[in-house]
Amino acid sequence: MTIIGLVAVVLLTLGLFLFQYIETSFPKSQDQTENMRKLAAKVAIDYSLHRDIPSYIQLVNELLSAQEASVIAISTDFKPLDVPLPVPEGVSPETGAAFRYNDFFTEQELGAVFAGASIDNQTGTAGRPRYGVNGQYTAVAVPIANESQTNIIGALVLYQVTQSFAEMQNYVKNLFVVVGIIGFSMTTFFAFFLSTKITQPIRQLNKAADLMSKGQFGTRVPTNFPDEIGELGKTFNHMGAELAETIKALNHEKEHLASVLRSMADAVMTIDADGVVILTNPEGEKVIREWNHLGWEHDWPDAVDGSLPEAGEQEQEPPLPKVPGPMRPLFETVMADPRELTSKLNVKSEVWSIVMAPLYSRDGVRGVVAVLRNVTEEHRLDKLRKDFLANVSHELRTPLSMLQGYSEALIDDIAASPEERKELAQVIHDESLRMGRLVRDLLDLAKMESGTMELHLRPMDVGVLIRRVHRKFAALAKEHSLTLVCDLLGSEHYMCNADEDRMEQVLTNLLDNAIRHTPPGKSITMRAESELRSGRRMVRIDVSDQGQGIPAEDVPYIFERFYKADKARTRGVSGGTGLGLSIAKNIIEAHQGDAQVKSQVGQGTTFSIFLPQLDENA
Repeated sequence: MTIIGLVAVVLLTLGLFLFQYIETSFPKSQDQTENMRKLAAKVAIDYSLHRDIPSYIQLVNELLSAQEASVIAISTDFKPLDVPLPVPEGVSPETGAAFRYNDFFTEQELGAVFAGASIDNQTGTAGRPRYGVNGQYTAVAVPIANESQTNIIGALVLYQVTQSFAEMQNYVKNLFVVVGIIGFSMTTFFAFFLSTKITQPIRQLNKAADLMSKGQFGTRVPTNFPDEIGELGKTFNHMGAELAETIKALNHEKEHLASVLRSMADAVMTIDADGVVILTNPEGEKVIREWNHLGWEHDWPDAVDGSLPEAGEQEQEPPLPKVPGPMRPLFETVMADPRELTSKLNVKSEVWSIVMAPLYSRDGVRGVVAVLRNVTEEHRLDKLRKDFLANVSHELRTPLSMLQGYSEALIDDIAASPEERKELAQVIHDESLRMGRLVRDLLDLAKMESGTMELHLRPMDVGVLIRRVHRKFAALAKEHSLTLVCDLLGSEHYMCNADEDRMEQVLTNLLDNAIRHTPPGKSITMRAESELRSGRRMVRIDVSDQGQGIPAEDVPYIFERFYKADKARTRGVSGGTGLGLSIAKNIIEAHQGDAQVKSQVGQGTTFSIFLPQLDENA
């Protein structure tokens, strides 16, 4: 393109100067007209002086024929002033005769000549276009005066074949244009030849570099050029091979790191200095998606909040996620004071352990990396362990204190009579039984939670079980002035595959709680019915009382070990161990069933047991 452009500039410059030279140096058609006007004026004067010579015009025409010119003399009434003229060379072959005055001028134009003006057919007064004879001849008309030059007696028309000066100029110009086009074409061909043969290796190298920049590291260039370009091609191919090996190693490490991140149960996030999450694993994506939908009160304005677009807004591609709201205080702390931080976050009902460390660059801290672990279960188990130790120690402390106190009273002979000694011994006996029940319940609960509890499953009639438990607690309910109702909804018998002794233990624990928390004069109801639950036929057993009820905030924790809704720590001698409901729930779940509780303060409590029902046709 440089060569083509240079040649084009040279040709254009040369053409401008050449055309200017032609325009200024070659004669113009105006010069011919002016010369003919002078000649016609001279002939008109001589004619007026030699008008008496009949052959004067003929002699003039003979002289002018060498210049392909002729004259015509006419009077003011448009009649010839001379004898008829011979047909000169150059006369139109169509007419076969000499030209007449009206072949060049109109009578109106000649009227101006009779008035003393000189005209030509190049710029006629009528401004007629040149056509026919006017296109081949140049003609001028001058007035003819008398001998004394006082009156105009006619007009002299001098015409000559138009000299082709313009054609000569156009010929030279066209010749230069043709030569210029040929030269430009040859230059263009030569330039493309150079581009193909000389610059082709450079273009191949450029294309290969472009492909390599797009990730095609296997691209190679020909090296069969015995010059510097060939050496450059060899170096380029060597660089491509080395780069391909390096990229392959980096991809291997990247895939290895990605596999490690994907397989991690912990959430890992890399956050830049602007708080944008630039890298994370699947667990991290899950945490970001869940936490950014919490509507955190300190959310940044441009954070991803999961809200739907307002009416009229177009859906756009979601921006990169921001650091979740619960993590922002830690993120800002690490960015302000670059050091590793370890903390725990409480998000909804979950507990998360988070470790956040700064990422350094040459300019300082460029972001942080955070590792999050859900420790909700560990936290819950730790809390259960602490609560279990506290509750067990409390439950054992009371009977042990009573055993110690009453035994010391017996040793010190504080009791003065046999009745008093017997009463102290009875208290010691009751507390030892209470401790035995506590230890037994703890052992049962440990077996259930470890999965080592043995169940003897066999078809069980629910109605028979409820009636037996009803008879067992009828007397105890009567002692507490309570009404115990057994409602089996008719004579239907629902069968389920269960350990009858364990299910009796469940109902015993529920009824024992109901009797202890129901005031005198109220009633306790046991009922059973069949129910379709989640596509399965289940037997539902309800134990309802009319006691003081359970507060709503305590209902979710009622099946926890040692949990007390009234938060009271004192129990009577016949009080429970605080493990009955937990044991009951574990037994029900071991039967692949479920337990629920519904309660309102002041309106009583209903415990519901759901057990898989046996098909009667099985």
